[in-house]
Amino acid sequence: MTDIPGVILAGGLSSRMGGGDKGLRALHGRSLLGRVIDRMAPQVGEIALNANGDPARFAEYGLPVIPDSVAGYPGPLAGVLAGLDWAAGRGAEAIVTAAADTPFFPRDLVRGLQAAASADGVSLALAATPDPARGLVRHPTFGLWPVALREDLRAALDAGVRKVVQWTDRHGAATAVFATEPYDPFFNVNTPADMDRAEALLTEGAG
Repeated sequence: MTDIPGVILAGGLSSRMGGGDKGLRALHGRSLLGRVIDRMAPQVGEIALNANGDPARFAEYGLPVIPDSVAGYPGPLAGVLAGLDWAAGRGAEAIVTAAADTPFFPRDLVRGLQAAASADGVSLALAATPDPARGLVRHPTFGLWPVALREDLRAALDAGVRKVVQWTDRHGAATAVFATEPYDPFFNVNTPADMDRAEALLTEGAG
């Protein structure tokens, strides 16, 4: 565990799940969000949840809920910025983010991101996995983000930047590579079929 704050990104519209908060849907007797919190908690200090709308629906988790500061659901970069603003107010130097719909992400996510950033002499890193056909596949909602770049990110969002890697490449982000065996740790639940697959993975012992 480190003292770095963690931010769980749940600011999307969940349109492929029919809307609503997919993080609140039950997966094997525990909500998706609850499973993500359980996975992140041992790796970080404080945890905040980036989500829009009425924060009361997340009251049972006891986390600060921070909405996007950019209107119109512009994507995960807005959630990262909200997290950086929150962390800056607490005197933190960086945050680590994870998606609220990815219940199997690595238990050494934070350590891997920090090691990759340190090896490259940078303060920004994204997670990635190897793919035989495509090479390294980055997972841009899983990253290490320095608070020092928050105003640059704010300006980029104001200028219309929406794609995460468009901004991170500009700053020479490091890549932290994680194994995909025995299952892809970044498998995310977007559809009812994905929920069935996640249930199957848990039955098979994933986690």
